[in-house]
Amino acid sequence: MSELEVHRTESEGWLSNAYLVVGGEPGARRGVLIDGNGLPGPLLERVEAEDVAIEAILLTHHHADHVDIDAYRRLGAPLLGHAATGELAGLRLDRTLADGEILQLAGLRIEALHTPGHARDHIAYLVGDTDCFTADVLFRGTVGGTRAPGATGLGDLRASVARLLALPPETVLHPGHRAPTTVARERDGNPFVRAWRDAPPAGEPCTVGGAPAELLLWGPDYDGTHKAWVRFPDGVEHVVGGSQLGRA
Repeated sequence: MSELEVHRTESEGWLSNAYLVVGGEPGARRGVLIDGNGLPGPLLERVEAEDVAIEAILLTHHHADHVDIDAYRRLGAPLLGHAATGELAGLRLDRTLADGEILQLAGLRIEALHTPGHARDHIAYLVGDTDCFTADVLFRGTVGGTRAPGATGLGDLRASVARLLALPPETVLHPGHRAPTTVARERDGNPFVRAWRDAPPAGEPCTVGGAPAELLLWGPDYDGTHKAWVRFPDGVEHVVGGSQLGRA
């Protein structure tokens, strides 16, 4: 298998990432693009300057800050993702992916991991034995929310996070927003992961969008704000953006 190169752009507004992953031998550069964030220029300039043949465009999920791929279309590469991503984003996929499906692209082994919770169509991509593109399930120091359109809930998110953290500790994680991290770093330092691993914390009263709830964890978000783990009176738990929370 080829060694891989990872190139990233981060949008100013959404802080969402798009990636160019390059494999292949010198003189036969091949790659894939993962997600589109509205900032295609730097990646496409690299593709042209280094004569990289793009073999596929991979989508992680349907949210608008990840599917801005119009500029990629001129490359003529097939568009791949979960079947629901095409439906929810209004895109025609050239191939749909199932959990555990193995792709051989750009000299790289790429495994599609269905990781719902933040979105029902969410797919992470494990590339080789070294790198995983986790999109909006797991970030550096935080996790994805579970009340956005298309979300499937905290139970699914926790299972998806646990699946990703079962990868070898040195695995590099490339999230859908902001900086990369590693499995080891998130296992040991992510406050949501630590709280889920330990006994449930004592909560405090709060409101979420004006509705009564119990605050279980006030943690960081990738943009410098906060996320919260909350429990509603019916026992349902969610991860929500801190801006939705009212505290006494």
